[in-house]
Amino acid sequence: MMTLIQTYGSMLIRALGQTILLTGLSLIFAMIIGMIFGLMNVGHNRVLNLIGTIYVDAVRGVPLIVLAYFIYFGIPAGIQSIGITGFRMNALQAGTIALSMNCGAYMAEIIRAGIQSVDRGQMEAGRSLGLSYSAGMALIVVPQAIRTMIPSIINQFIITLKDSSILSVIGFPELVNVGKTIMGNTMKCLETWAIVGIMYMVVIITLSKVSKKIERRVNRGR
Repeated sequence: MMTLIQTYGSMLIRALGQTILLTGLSLIFAMIIGMIFGLMNVGHNRVLNLIGTIYVDAVRGVPLIVLAYFIYFGIPAGIQSIGITGFRMNALQAGTIALSMNCGAYMAEIIRAGIQSVDRGQMEAGRSLGLSYSAGMALIVVPQAIRTMIPSIINQFIITLKDSSILSVIGFPELVNVGKTIMGNTMKCLETWAIVGIMYMVVIITLSKVSKKIERRVNRGR
């Protein structure tokens, strides 16, 4: 195992960096997507409710690997079929879109549940003071909801980090993909996947500890 680490350690560290980069970018876009569709699902407009529900149900109903294949292979093929040649997406772009869409659907549910956990009297109090619905949501409801959403958001970050391993199927150089390369070069299956597993474990346990610490602080601050 030490020989593998000495030989391929830098490659594995770069792959871990790529994994965290992909996960971080996806989480940022997923937060935007989740906020948009989460607010759609708690609003009073039935059309927006329907759009939000369709997006969440449709994306959560499609396996991530199918979504990644569709975006990486299907969309460029579809665009080229209508006469626009030369359109391509690299693995980082396709992977970020796929993970963002997937994570965004779950974020929408986290945000919806967080907003609905705030007592309705808070919004009513804001409206009685002359605030519009959107102002009351932005200034009163959402800030309170965020406090309850933080642990779930960090947990979703952990899930997304693990889900990034699926994107090895489109050639993105994350940990699993690099692990396959190392295993193919050395034929050391046990040692290779043990190292990859340990690297994931260290990052995920660290994030879990951070999540619990933040949750304790949020609970004390209530």
